Amino acid sequence: MNILVVGGGGREHAIIKKLKENPQAETIYALPGSGGAAQDAVCVPEIGAKDIDRIVDFARSHAVDFAVVAPDDPLALGCVDRLHEAGIPCFGPEAKAARIESSKVFAKNLMKKYGIPTARCEVFSDSAEALAYLKTASFPIVIKADGLALGKGVLIPQSLAGAEAAVKSIMEDKAFGDSGNQIVIEEFLTGPEVSVLAFTDGRSIVPMASSMDHKRAGDGDAGPNTGGMGTIAPNPCYTPAIAAECMETIFLPTLAAMRAEGCPFKGCLYFGLMLTPDGPKVIEYNCRFGDPETQVVLPLLKTDLLTIMQAVENETLGELQVEWRGGAAACVVLASGGYPGSYEKGKAITIPQDLPANVTVYHAGDAAAEDGGLVTSGGRVLGVTAVGETLEAALETAYAAAERIHFDGKYFRHDIGRRALNEIERQALRAAEV
Repeated sequence: MNILVVGGGGREHAIIKKLKENPQAETIYALPGSGGAAQDAVCVPEIGAKDIDRIVDFARSHAVDFAVVAPDDPLALGCVDRLHEAGIPCFGPEAKAARIESSKVFAKNLMKKYGIPTARCEVFSDSAEALAYLKTASFPIVIKADGLALGKGVLIPQSLAGAEAAVKSIMEDKAFGDSGNQIVIEEFLTGPEVSVLAFTDGRSIVPMASSMDHKRAGDGDAGPNTGGMGTIAPNPCYTPAIAAECMETIFLPTLAAMRAEGCPFKGCLYFGLMLTPDGPKVIEYNCRFGDPETQVVLPLLKTDLLTIMQAVENETLGELQVEWRGGAAACVVLASGGYPGSYEKGKAITIPQDLPANVTVYHAGDAAAEDGGLVTSGGRVLGVTAVGETLEAALETAYAAAERIHFDGKYFRHDIGRRALNEIERQALRAAEV
């Protein structure tokens, strides 16, 4: 089979590596791919992930048998719709279903209409009305731009003055362009956060291993928000009892709501959850695999990924038994100095050839160098993932490998998984007391 993967980050590299395990995967094309992903796929850097016309033309001219559209932008732009029109089977939601991520207003209205647990909120298309509402609000508060904003469209002001500045920045100064034509203002929730990715064909749903992301740039959750500095799976806060509750109150109702709205969701549906004192609630939906959550979830998948994706497309997921490995996985992101602000590019990357077999390096922000090596080209450069029988073992191995990889300006967090280890210890102490 000829397979096409749209996207070029660490998430896409993780998907490519997993697809390669199927012996039917003869050639995998990555549009645009990355420097390191070229080890596992035929990368086409001249075709960007949002260049829908050229993606469809490429798929036709290269006899692509199956396509995977991974990033949010091309999904929102209707890449899957266009590939389907060209007769190409595809994994990912069509544009009308991708609105669950591309429009915060659509998602919040969906949850309010169908009683899916989430934060109380109000929607505004007029900045004066939003500013007036803030005078009645409690702080901190969450303000979200409606549309996609490269993961930066969510602000959490701590005061009225900060909230007013945020509204003006989004709605009047257009800090996120047209994504800020509408905003959602919602209550600030507290509790552990959990990411749950799930395969779904619109009716059946198969949650993947839960995970815990680390968004802040510095140790101790200090510094600015990033696209993710590391992650672990499974998330110890997500107990079997909570998983069962989420299935009944969030997962299945969301699928039913999307069907009722005439936009059934097929693909990977990402549930960003907060385990509040009042029970699990949805913080956000994503219409695709998370990054870097994918880099710890897929290594724990035993069932063939291509088979699952084909079952999603064919709406036969309910007939498939999806299995997961035991143990845990940990990913440490190696970033360019200065990220998520400005950073230099073109730094030579050295990766040892004798890393342990249970370590995988996922390439995100790198490019091919003239000498045949790799150089940095992005903020998040590499994701170093290890699997182990325990989370502690996985973290130890991932960090040991991260230390051996070099490029000028490299930095990474040193406390990935610490909160999870503390939670595991807390649960063990509580069990011992019982």
